[in-house]
Amino acid sequence: MNTQTYKTKNYKGLALALAFTLAFVLYLSLVLVPVSSCFRLEVGSNSLGLSFSYTEDMVMSFFEARTQAQLLCYSKFLQMWDVLFAIVSTMMFGSWIMYLFKDKRLFLIAPTTLGMVADWSENYIELLMIETYLSSNTISETLVSLGSGLNSFKLTMGGLTYLIIITGIFLALKRLLTRRKAN
Repeated sequence: MNTQTYKTKNYKGLALALAFTLAFVLYLSLVLVPVSSCFRLEVGSNSLGLSFSYTEDMVMSFFEARTQAQLLCYSKFLQMWDVLFAIVSTMMFGSWIMYLFKDKRLFLIAPTTLGMVADWSENYIELLMIETYLSSNTISETLVSLGSGLNSFKLTMGGLTYLIIITGIFLALKRLLTRRKAN
């Protein structure tokens, strides 16, 4: 591949990463935040998926603090809006990895994709917990453990994704500084 073709592909990769970043920010601010307002509380956790792990007591407290309407809204949020968020964020992080790493990019996208699948799986478990809670006012300890484990895995994959991107930025800056010194 000649240098001109490489530069053109590199600019396309950057444009794609920037476009997905813009889509992520717009989705977060114009869709996710407003849609989640129907189950938000002024005090306390507003999502089980944002704590590294959770216990049966944490889940019960989360559910008990909300009305049935709020739990149904949270359920709809998990079924639709959070699924789309996982796709948008995976596309953004994946495109940055594709841009920053030319050789090992498919391997490095794995944590992002695994995190998305874990997020979807955790959402499904949370939906089962909500359904059980609304029908019997109880939750399964097994579901809580499974959901918490999936959540921890999702957040670990997210952390690994950030580490990969930060490493890519560091390496890109190092290459840039090395080239400037050579000139």
